Amino acid sequence: MLTKVVSIPTGNLPTAVDLTSEALSFVSELGDGLLSVFVPHATAGLAVIETGAGSDNDLLAHLETLFPRDDRWSHRHGAPGHGGDHVLPGLVSPSLTVPVIGGHLTLGTWQSIVLIDTNVDNPIRQVRFSFLGSN
Repeated sequence: MLTKVVSIPTGNLPTAVDLTSEALSFVSELGDGLLSVFVPHATAGLAVIETGAGSDNDLLAHLETLFPRDDRWSHRHGAPGHGGDHVLPGLVSPSLTVPVIGGHLTLGTWQSIVLIDTNVDNPIRQVRFSFLGSN
């Protein structure tokens, strides 16, 4: 299995960062297999969604509705609402798998691999790309 860890700046606002180009760069010469993408953080997740047409912003807005940044959370250290950041991976998984054929991601036409980070306390995230080839 081949693996690579990249650092992704996410800033200090909830954000959706498109990782598709990084993923494609990683698998482009690897043939057929499976790409695993994993975020080793307790307050971030990954999604396969459309970007650039508003879906990424809609997702962030609805996550804000589900996980308000207030004091209702039992987990209370960090910025207000940080407890909700810890619940996020229960709905937006910290891992995903994409089939790769001939060094190409088999994503649909409008699909992108996106890092979802609502935690305003961590401005840089690590993302692990791992490839398991069919040979």
